[in-house]
Amino acid sequence: MNQPFFERPILNSPYGYPARHWELDPQGQPTQQIIERRRRAEFITPIPKPKKRKGQAVQATLLLDNDAGLSTQAQEYEKTASMINAVRQEVDQWRGIQNTNDWRVTPETARLLQHWRHHKFSGIRPFFCQVEAVETAIWLTEVVPQLGKSGARFLEHLANANNDANPELLRLALKLATGAGKTTVMAMLIAWQTINAARRPGSRKFTRGFLIVAPGITIKDRLRVLQPNDPDSYYLSRELVPGDLIGDLERAKIVITNYHAFKLRERLPLSKGGRLLLQGRGGEALDTLESEGQMIQRVMPDLMGLKNILVINDEAHHCYREKPNAEDDELKGEEKKEAEQNNEAARLWISGLESVNRKLGLARVFDLSATPFFLRGSGYAEGTLFPWTLSDFSLMDAIECGIVKLPRVPVADNIPGAEVPVFRELWKHISKDMPKKGRGKAEGLDPLKLPTRLQTALEALYGHYQKTYELWEQAGIKVPPCFIVVCNNTATSKLVYDYISGFQRQNNDGTSTLENGRLPLFRNFDGYGNPLGRPKTLLIDSEQLESGDALDDHFRGMAADEIERFRREIVERTGDLRQAENISDQDLLREVMNTVGKAGRLGDSIRCVVSVSMLTEGWDASTVTHVLGVRAFGTQLLCEQVIGRALRRQSYDLNEDGLFNVEYADVLGIPFDFTAKPVVAPPQPPRETIQVKAIRPDRDPLEIRFPRVQGYRVELPEDRLTAEFNADSVLELTPDLVGPSITKNAGIIGQDVDLNLVHTGDMRHSTLLFHLTQRLIYTKWRDPGEEPKLYLFGQLKRIAKQWLDTCLVCKGGTYPAQLMYQALADMACERITAGITRALIGERPIKAVLDPYNPTGSTAHVNFKTSKKDRWQTDSRRCHIDWIVLDSGWESEFCRVAEAHPLVKAYVKNHNLGLEAPYRYGSEMRVYLPDFIVLVDDGHGEDDLLHLVVEIKGYRREDAKEKKATMENYWVPGVNNLKQYGRWAFAEFTDVWEMQDEFEAKVEAEFDKMLAKVVQGHDHEIHTDK
Repeated sequence: MNQPFFERPILNSPYGYPARHWELDPQGQPTQQIIERRRRAEFITPIPKPKKRKGQAVQATLLLDNDAGLSTQAQEYEKTASMINAVRQEVDQWRGIQNTNDWRVTPETARLLQHWRHHKFSGIRPFFCQVEAVETAIWLTEVVPQLGKSGARFLEHLANANNDANPELLRLALKLATGAGKTTVMAMLIAWQTINAARRPGSRKFTRGFLIVAPGITIKDRLRVLQPNDPDSYYLSRELVPGDLIGDLERAKIVITNYHAFKLRERLPLSKGGRLLLQGRGGEALDTLESEGQMIQRVMPDLMGLKNILVINDEAHHCYREKPNAEDDELKGEEKKEAEQNNEAARLWISGLESVNRKLGLARVFDLSATPFFLRGSGYAEGTLFPWTLSDFSLMDAIECGIVKLPRVPVADNIPGAEVPVFRELWKHISKDMPKKGRGKAEGLDPLKLPTRLQTALEALYGHYQKTYELWEQAGIKVPPCFIVVCNNTATSKLVYDYISGFQRQNNDGTSTLENGRLPLFRNFDGYGNPLGRPKTLLIDSEQLESGDALDDHFRGMAADEIERFRREIVERTGDLRQAENISDQDLLREVMNTVGKAGRLGDSIRCVVSVSMLTEGWDASTVTHVLGVRAFGTQLLCEQVIGRALRRQSYDLNEDGLFNVEYADVLGIPFDFTAKPVVAPPQPPRETIQVKAIRPDRDPLEIRFPRVQGYRVELPEDRLTAEFNADSVLELTPDLVGPSITKNAGIIGQDVDLNLVHTGDMRHSTLLFHLTQRLIYTKWRDPGEEPKLYLFGQLKRIAKQWLDTCLVCKGGTYPAQLMYQALADMACERITAGITRALIGERPIKAVLDPYNPTGSTAHVNFKTSKKDRWQTDSRRCHIDWIVLDSGWESEFCRVAEAHPLVKAYVKNHNLGLEAPYRYGSEMRVYLPDFIVLVDDGHGEDDLLHLVVEIKGYRREDAKEKKATMENYWVPGVNNLKQYGRWAFAEFTDVWEMQDEFEAKVEAEFDKMLAKVVQGHDHEIHTDK
C-alpha cells in the first residue's frame, strides 16, 4: 500500500514559512493528501474519552461550569485555538511589511528581527518556528498597544485568561513541539529584552532582570548556555546577537533555578526531640522556616534591587493554580497519587512566582512548553490548553518541517497483525499482572515471569533495534543507538531491568546463580558471569538517584578517564577545583544519563535506559531510536512527553531539496493518536552527527589566533593629508537606504544631539561635520588598544568637508543630517577612508582595520555539529580542533601532508572559524574565505612562527586575481603592520587539480615547494630590512 506520509512526511523547510501540510481525517490519521496552505492551530490530538461517572456518563465530557458556557473540551480548545490563529494571521501580515519604519518596534528590536531572519549564520540558524514564537511575544508587547481597538481584543483575552487562572500574574504561553529548540527561543527573548532595556532604562516594557525556572536539575544545568559569560553561550556560539550589541547583553542579570528551590527551608535544623525541648511543654510550635523574603534572597540574590523582572518557565505545564471548588475526578490508586504529586509541584511553583511578584514585582511570565495543558487532577478538564497560549507550533507542524523524528509503530515479524493494537496499548493488557508501587514490592518476584505480552513486545522491538544497531556498527558510528523503556513504578522498572540486563538469582543455600539478560546487546554481564565495568543498560529512577547505588567502585575505575574529563569540564565551567574533586555518585549518575550518545563521555556505552519518571522531560539524546511504554497513558499529553524523549534529530544538514531527510523513532506501548497505524518499518541507515570543537585544555598549545579584518587604511603621513575621490566615493541618500539604516541601529554618533533636527534637516552643517570627523577618528584611524589620534582632527575635518561637498547626494526628501545615524555614518566613513587610502597607496604602509567589537578570532571558539561523512580526524599534535570537514578529496591529502611535514607546527581549516578578507570586485565589496591557516617554523624559533594563509584552488575563478592581489597587497601587509598578531604570509596551492597519477607524491612536492618559496621570501625580506 502506498503511504507517502510515512516515506516522505517532510513538506516544508525548517527555516521557511510552513506553507503545506498533510490532511488528517477525523481520527487524526493522514489521508495521504497534501493541502497547499499552512495548518491551522486546532484540536489535533484528542484526549481518550473519560471514564463514565456513576450515574452521569453524559456529564463526563462536560467541562466544569464556566462563564463562557463552553461545554466540551474540544470547544474550549477551539476558543483558544481561534485566538492563536487570529494572532498568527496578524503576525504574518506584520512580518510582511517591507518598510521597517512601519513595524512599530524600537530600532533595536528591528535590528534583531532582521538579524534573525536574514543574517548568514555560520552554524545552525534559528528555525522559522523559533523566530515566530519570539515575533509573537514582540508583537504583543511592542506593536499591539499601538493598534488601538484592533489590538485590544488580544490584550483583553490575555488579561481575562490570566485573571481566571493566575490572578496575580500576567502569563503568555508559547507552545513549541519537543525538539523545536526552546532554549534558543529563551536566548532570543532575553536578548530582545536586555538590549532594549540597556538603551531604554526608563521603559516599563523591557527589563534586564530574568528568572528562569526549570522543572529539575537536568534542565537547569542545560540552561546555563543562557548566561552571556558561559563558555558555550548561545548568543555567541549560535550568533543570536550582532557583535556590536553583545556588550549590552552583558548587563543582563539572569538567575536559573529549579522550582524546588521555592520551598521554604528550615533555618534551624532540629531533631524532633530538640524541637520539643525548645518549645517547652504546652508552648507554641516553633516557627523555624525561612520567610518569603529570605527564600528570595537565597534563590535570586542577583535580582534583589531590580524591579520589573521577567520570568521564563521551561516545561511550564507544571506551573498552574488548581481550579477552586472543582469536582473531584474520582481518581484511584497510582493515578490519584500522580495527580496529587502534580498538584503539589504546581502549587509550589506558582506560589514561588507569586512570592517573587509580591516582593520584587514581575513584568510578565513567558511559558514555554510542548504541552501547555492542565494536568489530571488540576480541576480543569485534563488536557485543556492553557488559555493564555497565543503561539502554537504543534508536533505535526514539527514533523512536516522535519524538525523532529517521525514516530511510527513498526510491524514486527513475530507479532500477528491482529495483535498490533494490543501492543499499542500494552498496559491495558498486562496491568493486572504487574507489581504495585515501590522497589520493595518487586523483592521475591521473578523477572523471567514477566507477562508474556510484555516479553513479546520487548523481543519484537529489540529485534528491530538489533538490525538498527548492526547498521550503525557497519557505518563505523562510535556510539550505539539508544532503546528506552518507560515504566510505571520502581518495582516494574527493576523487574524489566533485570529481565533485560541480567541478575543474580538467590538460591536457598545462600549462593547465587547468574541469570544473564534475555536481550544480548543489553547485558550487563559477560559470558563468564562477571559484571561489565561499563554497563550497557542503565536503570534510572528517583530512588537510585538519591542512593547512587548503581555506580559500584568497578564502574568508577573503568570510567576513570571519562570521570576525569567530567571533572575538567566542571573546572572549565566553574573555575572551582574543589567542586570537581567532590563529585557525588548522584552527580555522576546524572552525568552518565545526560551524556548518553556522546562519544568520549560517561554515557557513551549505554544502549538501553530503563526509567520510571526521569525521562518525562528535560532529557533527550539524539541517538534514541526505540521507545517501549510499560505504564498507563491516560492522556495524549503524557504520550507526547514520553515520545518526545525520542524525537530529537541527529542530523541538521539539509538535502539537495533544501529539506531535512526524514528520521524515525519506533514506538510500542504508547497509544499516541496520529500516525498510529502500524507500518512496515525498515531499520534506518544512520547519519552520524559529530561535534567539531577545540579540544581544551589538552590541545591549547596548538591554538591559532587571527585578526578579524573589516577593511584597510594607510598609515598617515605627519604632513598634509590628501584624498582622491572618484565615482566609487559617491553616497546617494534615498528613502530606501535611509529607512532601513535608521532602524538598523539607533546608536547615534553624538549622544547629545536632538534627533528631531535630523528629521527636519535643521541641523547645522558644522555640527554634522564635527560628529562625522569624530566617527572617522574613532572607528577608521585608530589601532587596536591605542588612543584615538586627535591631532589628526583638523586634517580629517577638511577632507570630510571635501567629501560632503562633492560626493554626498540627497534624493527624495533626505537630508545630510541623516548621516548622524550610525549605519549611514559608517558608509560615509568607509568612502572617505577609501579616498585617503587611494591617494597614499604605494607611498605609505597599509594597515588592517579590525572589527571594533570582536577584533580577534581563535580556533578555541570553533564548536559546531556536522553529519557530513567526508571528514579528517586530526592529529592531536598538529591541530587544536578534533575534525576537519572536507569539501574536496584532495583536502584530505593536504591535511595528511601538513600533519607529517617537519616545518608545520599547527594548522586549521577555515570552516566556521571566521577568517575573512574583504576585497573589491568591480564596484562590489565581497568577502573572501581562504581555506587553511598553517603555522610554519621558518627559522625564527618556536615563539615567532609564520602564519601562512593557504588557498587550495583546483581552478581559478574570475575573481581569483582580485583575491590574491588583496591578500598580498592589503591583508598580509596590513596585518603585519599592526605588529600584534605575529608574522603572516599568503600562498596559493593551485596545480593539484590536473593531477591524477602519483597524487600523494605530487601533493607532497607541491607542499614542499610552497613552503620553500614562502620561507625563502621571508628570509630575503629580513636581509633587506637589515
